[in-house]
Amino acid sequence: MPKQVDYESRRRQIAEAVCLLADEHGPEGVTMRDVAARAQVSLGAVQRCFRSKEEMLLFAVDHVGERITERMRDCLARTPAQTAATALGHVATEIALLRKEHRAEARIWLAFVAQAAVSEPLAGPLRTSYAALQGLLARLITEAAESVPADEGAAPPDPQREARTLLALADGLTSHVLIGHLSEEEAEDVLHAHVVGLWERLHTTCARKAV
Repeated sequence: MPKQVDYESRRRQIAEAVCLLADEHGPEGVTMRDVAARAQVSLGAVQRCFRSKEEMLLFAVDHVGERITERMRDCLARTPAQTAATALGHVATEIALLRKEHRAEARIWLAFVAQAAVSEPLAGPLRTSYAALQGLLARLITEAAESVPADEGAAPPDPQREARTLLALADGLTSHVLIGHLSEEEAEDVLHAHVVGLWERLHTTCARKAV
């Protein structure tokens, strides 16, 4: 009886190999033959899962994005009683990939971002991932704003603009830590200060409206 192959599991196995090679050589240096060797499968197995290198890279980008998203979901689910402001800080830290155990993931993500600057097929999925992250941050910012007692007519900061700013900050801190300009602790301090400042602006806005 022919052996049954779990193609989704095989595709994830291949994506892990793609990520390891992209970390070492950049996405442009990844070949299907090298991926097969790193994943310890045949070249034919890789080609049955992916019709081209481009399709394989796109899946790997989604694979990394899903891992980050899953950690954010876990972070929110572990402490459901946390305030929206606290949840916002935790999620921003996960997005920034500042911890040592996520350093390889950060290098891979930025390598894909750099390649996407000259590859529209890669840029599309990355824009989708960033839009989803911005949407999550905007939702948390909206929830934080709604938790602040406000006088009628109070106008809290624009959630989408604040989400864009926070996402850009988190993304920039990833690069600064990777090249050694900032330590993990310094970057986390910058991120924490920004979130605290946002929370204080929410309170200040409402206090001014109430006067």
